[in-house]
Amino acid sequence: MSKLFKICLIVWCTSSVSGAYAQVLIVNPENSDIQLTRNSVRAIFAMRTPRWPNGSLIQVFVLEDKDPLHSSFCKEILGMFPYQLRRIWDRQVFSGTGISPITVKSVQEMREQVAQTPGAIGYIDSDLINDTVRQIGDPL
Repeated sequence: MSKLFKICLIVWCTSSVSGAYAQVLIVNPENSDIQLTRNSVRAIFAMRTPRWPNGSLIQVFVLEDKDPLHSSFCKEILGMFPYQLRRIWDRQVFSGTGISPITVKSVQEMREQVAQTPGAIGYIDSDLINDTVRQIGDPL
């Protein structure tokens, strides 16, 4: 019995590690000295905070709902499931009180769009960071 448990534990650990993502928040390089709390990140990605502290507009970029990195970002950074975030956006759009973020098809497109758009924020795998975007530290 304990041998079977050990085998199951090893299989579970190796499968969960291979699917793990180390996502990081990125912003346009023009955004300087931004410190975000977990609640402020949630508000930004829920499209409830439209401006940075300096008054400039925030442009939010996200991956498609089914993308594994998007799912990981929602669960680990925002503390919600992707469908919950989608409901928030849909409610705002259909009620006429807000807009949805811009959806990109790949992390490379995410990085390019954030790099080219003033006030932009998004997320990518930590392995894909380069000097075209600025990484924000972990939300407090």
